[in-house]
Amino acid sequence: MSMSAVNILNENITAPDDLQLHKDPRTLTSLNEILSCLSWYQSVEAELSNSLTELLSNRQSIDKSLHQLDVLVPRLDELHIEATNFSTKVSATAQTAERVGGRVRSLDEEMRRVGEAAERVGQVMELKSSLAQLQSCIENKDWESAARCCARAMSLPFEVISGPFAESVVPTAESHLPPAQTLQAAREQLLSIFRSHFEQASRERNAAATTRYFKLFPAIGWEAEGLEAYASFVVDLVRVRAPTSAKTSSPLYFVTALTALLESVAMIVDHHQPVVEKYYGAGKMTTVIKRLLDECDRVVGHTLSSWREDRSVKRKLLDVSSSSFSIASATSRKQPSQVLPQDDDDLDPREIDKLLSEVAGMSGRWYLFRKFLVEQLQDEDVEEDVQSGRVTPVSRGPNREELQSQINDGLSAWGSAIHPDLLQLVESSRSHQEFDELLMTCYVPMETWYTRTIIDKAHRMSTLDLSQSPVTTTTPDDVFYILKTVYSRVLSTGSFKHIERMTDLLKDIMDYDYAGGIKKKLDDVYRTAGNTAGVGRGEKSERECRTSFITLLNDLDVSSSHMERLTKDLLGHQTITQLFLEAEQPQIKRIISSLTGSVAKFRSALKAGVEQLFNQLMRPKLRTLIPDVFKEVSYVLDEDSYATAEQQDIVRKRFVKTWEGLVDGYKDAFTDNNYRMLFGLALDVVARPWEKYILTLHFSELGAVRFDRDLRSITAYLSSQTTFGDIREKFVRLQQISSLLNLDNEEDVDGFYSGSGISWTLSLHDAKSVVALKV
Repeated sequence: MSMSAVNILNENITAPDDLQLHKDPRTLTSLNEILSCLSWYQSVEAELSNSLTELLSNRQSIDKSLHQLDVLVPRLDELHIEATNFSTKVSATAQTAERVGGRVRSLDEEMRRVGEAAERVGQVMELKSSLAQLQSCIENKDWESAARCCARAMSLPFEVISGPFAESVVPTAESHLPPAQTLQAAREQLLSIFRSHFEQASRERNAAATTRYFKLFPAIGWEAEGLEAYASFVVDLVRVRAPTSAKTSSPLYFVTALTALLESVAMIVDHHQPVVEKYYGAGKMTTVIKRLLDECDRVVGHTLSSWREDRSVKRKLLDVSSSSFSIASATSRKQPSQVLPQDDDDLDPREIDKLLSEVAGMSGRWYLFRKFLVEQLQDEDVEEDVQSGRVTPVSRGPNREELQSQINDGLSAWGSAIHPDLLQLVESSRSHQEFDELLMTCYVPMETWYTRTIIDKAHRMSTLDLSQSPVTTTTPDDVFYILKTVYSRVLSTGSFKHIERMTDLLKDIMDYDYAGGIKKKLDDVYRTAGNTAGVGRGEKSERECRTSFITLLNDLDVSSSHMERLTKDLLGHQTITQLFLEAEQPQIKRIISSLTGSVAKFRSALKAGVEQLFNQLMRPKLRTLIPDVFKEVSYVLDEDSYATAEQQDIVRKRFVKTWEGLVDGYKDAFTDNNYRMLFGLALDVVARPWEKYILTLHFSELGAVRFDRDLRSITAYLSSQTTFGDIREKFVRLQQISSLLNLDNEEDVDGFYSGSGISWTLSLHDAKSVVALKV
């Protein structure tokens, strides 16, 4: 049936509904309503007539579709008959299969139950046999066989051991208790026996017997008890180590005592870890290490307490805190500190130095021990992952920042492959907290006092180092030698938190005590000279002040290079790899690199000092240099006057003579960097007035050539006086002026300005003004 015919039928079906929706003729009351309703019925009648006409016109397609359906009817009847026959056959087969399958499933279920029953009977018989053999082995004191029998009984499922069948079959006249209770009693008996024999072997230091009984504990399910007994054994080994032979007055006594303790623990861990892992599995050494750390806590606490008492640490800390160089003043100053004479007669820096070396030595030993334990346990963890088939690193839980924040708030996060529990095990020990407190309350304030005291002494005892050229004082070499010693000692403490703290303090000390002391001396040079100006020393006093000022500026320049070299040396310090975990080393290097922040402050003070010297001594003399050099010089020349000017070369000779008089003594007195800075300031002062003076002159063609020769000869002379190559950059505007003055008269200025390829520093207006100077 065509789509048009279907549409027409749909319309015919819906037409009556439209009639029903229209108003009922019986309700009409007026002529207009009757006529309107009649008109609507007439239009509906016309639509229905048209629909019927269209439907009749498409009858051919409808007849064709009906014919096709008639052709399909016989075929469908055949398929129906075949399907009915096939269903009948299959139904009979399916019913037969269902009957057979049901019987098979029943047999399978019966066999499964029989198998379970047989297995349960076998397990119960195994249990009964194991318990009987266990009792026999205990009576015969065959402990290895007893452990094997006990392990075989324990390997059976608990529901078998405690099941009603086993409880009715296993008990005998000799052992009437339920099998679960019998097994537990045997385990407890074996635990008591093994523990007794293990302790006896431990006391006799019988290594073979110790190992024999140690490996039996996990076989009978007493793993924790075995590890506890083993831990007690190794702790006893630590306790009976040979005492240190040195006297307590020796500066190495306490360091040696602590080293002996930690080395013995490390050797025990290294030697005994394979034994524990072999019989108890990977990761079980942690239990033993916890007990060893408890023993370390006891000995470390006693050692540090004895050290504090023997070294009178409390009294020395009070002296340090009450001295003029307290840690509070080192961190709270806003202005450069006054370098005061040291009045602390009771405090000998050499004694404090020895004390600090002891603290750093003891702390370094602990952090080396910490690194060993963490890496030892970490290796064990990685091996376990490899053995279990996990060749990629396992998730390590919280990152390093979350762990380290317990000890050092604000520490930057870093990626770490260290298991947090391993590090936490060591860092949560009382020994670690003791060393942390020792560094905070003792080391930091004493090291700060010591550094400031030595810097103050270096300032007060500063003398000219005549072996250096140019001349400096002894202060930089003395201070940076001490700084290297101090910072190496800081690194040897091994504590990330306190290294960061001491680095900040040392930077403040170098900025305020050291650089501040030099700046104060710089201020005092001419202040003192001003107070004694009336004495009549005159030029000699001026020369001495200049020499002192230059020497102090050289100290600042040398200090910058010393700080950079020191930082580079410290970044390669062997302590970084010895005491710090691999994940911590980048952070330690970052902290060390921050020392170079002082270089910028040194150079800032240096720049201010050079500018002060230049403004006081050179700038007033440079103001008259250009007028004096070009006095009575004309660049309006003919051939005769050009030849005369060429022969006399008066501009170059005057400039060289005046310049050498100005810079006399500065080149040899200054370091290269300082002289370069001074030289640059002088060139800046010369170049601009020279440019302005030239713009007041007039130039003939030969005069422009002569000016170009004068400019080149002066530039060449200045370049010969220095080893740095930025002289020509200072005179680039003058060189461009010379190029414009030497243009041919026929050449267009605009075209030369835009097409010459020169990077002009002069504007086009300036260029035209320069060309206008030609006569």
